[in-house]
Amino acid sequence: MCYNLFVGYINKPLSKLDIGDLNRKYGAYFKITVNIETGELVAGCELHVDGEDVLLQKGGLGSDIWGGGIDVVNKSIDSIAVLNLRPSLGNDSMEILDSLRRKKFYNVVERVFSELWK
Repeated sequence: MCYNLFVGYINKPLSKLDIGDLNRKYGAYFKITVNIETGELVAGCELHVDGEDVLLQKGGLGSDIWGGGIDVVNKSIDSIAVLNLRPSLGNDSMEILDSLRRKKFYNVVERVFSELWK
C-alpha cells in the first residue's frame, strides 16, 4: 500500500510545492488512480490496484475507479493501466475506452494538478 506518501490520498488541488515533492519522490512520471465520481485520487503507488484499495476503503465503487499516469515535467496525462481491463464494464483495453469515463478521469487529474499548467 502507499499510505506513507504525504499526499497519497488526494481530494483537493495540489500546490506547486506538493507537485514538486511528488516529482522528487517518484520522478517525472508516476501512476495515479482516480475515483471519477468523487474526484479523489491516489498518486505514487507501485501498482494501480494499491490506489484502488485506498479509494475502495474511502467508500468508492470499483466501477468508478480507473488508472493512468501523469508526467509532471512534460505536463501530460495518460489513462492506461492494467486496472482498466474491465470487460464486464465494456472496457477490454488498458486504455479507458468510454469517452465519458475518460473525460471524467482527465477532468479530475487536471483539477488536482491544475498548478502544473499555470
